[in-house]
Amino acid sequence: MKLSICTDCMGELSFTEMLDKCVSLGVEGIEMTGGGWSSAPHVRAGELLSDAGKRRSFLKEIEARGLSIAALNCSGNPLDPGALGAKHRKDTEDTLRLAGELGVKKVVMMSGLPPAAPGDTIPNWITYTVSWPASLKDALDYQWNDVAIPYWHGLVRLADEAGVERFALENFSSMLVWNPETLFRLRDAVGPKVGLNLDPSHLFWMGADPIAAARALGPAIHHVHGKDARIERGLAAVNGLLETKPVEDTVRRAWNYVAVGAGHDLQWWKEFFSVVRMLGYNDWVSLEMEDLTMSVEAGIQSSISALQAAISR
Repeated sequence: MKLSICTDCMGELSFTEMLDKCVSLGVEGIEMTGGGWSSAPHVRAGELLSDAGKRRSFLKEIEARGLSIAALNCSGNPLDPGALGAKHRKDTEDTLRLAGELGVKKVVMMSGLPPAAPGDTIPNWITYTVSWPASLKDALDYQWNDVAIPYWHGLVRLADEAGVERFALENFSSMLVWNPETLFRLRDAVGPKVGLNLDPSHLFWMGADPIAAARALGPAIHHVHGKDARIERGLAAVNGLLETKPVEDTVRRAWNYVAVGAGHDLQWWKEFFSVVRMLGYNDWVSLEMEDLTMSVEAGIQSSISALQAAISR
């Protein structure tokens, strides 16, 4: 396994400053975030697609520092019914085409989440049950069969044309694909080009065991995020883990995203990577830094130290 970093956490740096920072951190690769919800300025797909010279310069700066592109990341909701969805679909298509031009074989993204019925304006994450009211089953079938699966058939065809070999879908909340079971529902429908970006942090707060999830996924693990979450003592015991407070309200939340090692110790992380490696995954592990309980710099440094001590090389 090799260590990379999602560049979103360095969005205030210029492209070359970000690359120099990655070298100083000791990572080997970069998961380049651009499009979707990302505000990072480092990948401007439209500019790069329209100018071969800019693409060559882009790659030259990366290669000159001994770095590799681990993946392109375009995380958003391409199934949103409004203007945001239209933008994210365009961003996704541009990212796939750019990956092909750059020779990048893996795109990290999210499955998307549609509304529950034609004409609805808000995406609907149906997670409790489809028993009450019974119409929820029809809504979930609509989301999958009428919206998501047809869209993903088209996206797989576009990836084939671009030369992209793998999609890695993050098991993120408020998405149709949010755990192994939902990943396999999409993968069975559209093919093995679609796999999971296995992110332990989300599984932790959902009450799942990421090591058990890895065993269930096997070759469907297409990417791994190094990201931790902490269930906050005393708070989760009162209100449970379902949480609607903003992520910035760290003191009052039942759980928080934290630096690697601040939620689960190194022994856990060593076992996790050992099992993932045993199952055949020997590719990039990308640090995704979203800890708001400490400074970005402290979170990056402590996470990299933990990941370097834990990943199976």
